[in-house]
Parts: sequence; C-alpha cells; structure tokens
Amino acid sequence: MISEKLGHRFDNTFSQIARIIFGKHVHPHLLTFMGLIINIGAAVCLGTGYWVLGGCLILVAGLFDVLDGAVARVFNRATKFGGFLDSVIDRYSDIVLFIGIIWYYASREEPGYIFIACIVLMGCILISYSRAKAEIFLDHCNIGLMERAERTILLAIGSIFNILNFVLLILAVLTHITVIQRIHYTWKKMQNIESPTTNH
Repeated sequence: MISEKLGHRFDNTFSQIARIIFGKHVHPHLLTFMGLIINIGAAVCLGTGYWVLGGCLILVAGLFDVLDGAVARVFNRATKFGGFLDSVIDRYSDIVLFIGIIWYYASREEPGYIFIACIVLMGCILISYSRAKAEIFLDHCNIGLMERAERTILLAIGSIFNILNFVLLILAVLTHITVIQRIHYTWKKMQNIESPTTNH
C-alpha cells in the first residue's frame, strides 16, 4: 500500500544517498545482501531481548531494501534476475526475523506467542506467494493492507516501543486479510480474462 502510493518518485534521492555512502560504483546486489545481513543482526537482537536495537536495525535494513531498487532503476542496472534475487532475499529476511521472535518467546516458554508468530510468518509467506502466482497470469498483484513496507514498519514500531505482543496480534489478522484481498483481486481479474466456457 505504501509502496503503491509512493511509487518510484524518490528513486533519484535514494540512489544519490547510496552513491554518497558506498561510492558511485555501488551495485544493487551488494545493497540487497547487506540488507539481509542487517536483518540477521536484527533477528539476533530480537531473539536475545534487545528489542529497541532490533527495531532500529529492522528500519536500517528496510532502507537498504529501498536503496537497492532505486540504484538499479536510476543507473539502468535493473534486470529480471535482480528482481528475482531481491524477492528471494526478502523472503530470507522475513523468515529470519520471525526466527528471532520465535527464539525470544521460546526462551521464555510462551507457547501462545510462538503460535501467533508462526501464524504471522505463514501470512507473510502467503502474501508473497499469492502475488508470485497471480502475476503468472496478471500484470501485477501488489495490492493489500500488509505489503512488506507496512510489515517492516509495524515490526520496528513494536520492537522499539515494546509493544511487539500487540503488533503480532494485529499482523496475525491483517496478513491473512491481505492474502484474501489478493485472492479476491486475482479472481475478479481472471473472470475478465477467461472465457465463460472455461470458468469453473
């Protein structure tokens, strides 16, 4: 939702930030992997109870997720493989953060929140999966309440302000609502594409 509204209007700004920090020959793949490494650090912080630091690292990693795409587009380095790689690394980042969260609750023997975290993780994976499958047939399916930017911001807020328990409950509901939104959107679009004789 945030990504769809903002589009790529800040690409030039973000690409210049990347060049200032990392030099003019910075490669988007490097930024992609740096984001993953920072998210691994965030997961360790979350798992060991350093929530404020973990939340801050989540935001920094989110910035790298923006920078890699901006650099690729502005400096004509965008490729289909780059988009594929970015998507795969994003899934690693999503999963590793929830490994950290589950580690935290497991160490405190809180099975209820382990279960909720697993429900959220399932929703996060299905949001990505539903888009990937829909875009086999459709031009795009980047709709819904809880795209990656929204999830990242909520996790960071929950960690920094020590309200992660509450945020997980919100995400447990809204991630699956997003999946349902994508299923409904795809169904409606496919109704227009498929001929009446092929509908089931």
